[in-house]
Amino acid sequence: MAMASIRDNARKVVCIGRNYAEHITELNNARPKQPFFFLKPPSSIVPPASGPVLRPLGVNLHYEVELALIMGQTVRDLDANDEKRAMEAIDGYAVGIDMTARNVQDEAKKKGLPWSIAKGFDTFLPMSNYVPKTVVPDPHNVELWLSVNGEVRQQDNTQLMLFPIPRILAEISQCMTLEKGDVVLTGTPKGVGSVVVGDVMTAGLRVDGMEVEEARIEVKVQQKGGRYEYKET
Repeated sequence: MAMASIRDNARKVVCIGRNYAEHITELNNARPKQPFFFLKPPSSIVPPASGPVLRPLGVNLHYEVELALIMGQTVRDLDANDEKRAMEAIDGYAVGIDMTARNVQDEAKKKGLPWSIAKGFDTFLPMSNYVPKTVVPDPHNVELWLSVNGEVRQQDNTQLMLFPIPRILAEISQCMTLEKGDVVLTGTPKGVGSVVVGDVMTAGLRVDGMEVEEARIEVKVQQKGGRYEYKET
């Protein structure tokens, strides 16, 4: 399955926030009692080798590497204890980098405003190629990693997720129907930070210590043109 077709077929991208304890700590956030989520537009997806991440003017641009679920079935009102149904509904996996305009998000949170803009710019979701389920026998035991200019910034195992995948899909589907082709990002581990124009991000995942070639991302950061410039709301 081509990632370009995943972008075209995704009705929505649902992102789980604060799903790794040390990431919560590094951003001085409160630990959630249950999964919470936000949305990114499918237009933010950058398929492999399809271009750079574009940094909007005035934005403090942060990376967040995540395991992505590609939904293969419609899921509605799922029981969190129905692990079999949850895992059957997943068609495959990918690696995604949830790019975030951190200063835009921080201002919005401080003022109690929505922060969709901080997550939704074009090119704010570079993704790897599709990874078949057969390559990832246990998505709760894979190593995610991200480097900037060859320096490792994030590297942790999905075993550290606070909320496992069945619970994540249950919480989402009890609020909104997950449809075939939708993308679910499962949260980012510690080590998030900023990138600037000219930086090159590389990311991927390992299963049993072995690199999964389909999951590799390499993408450069360039300056975004156009009329947008960050200004305080």
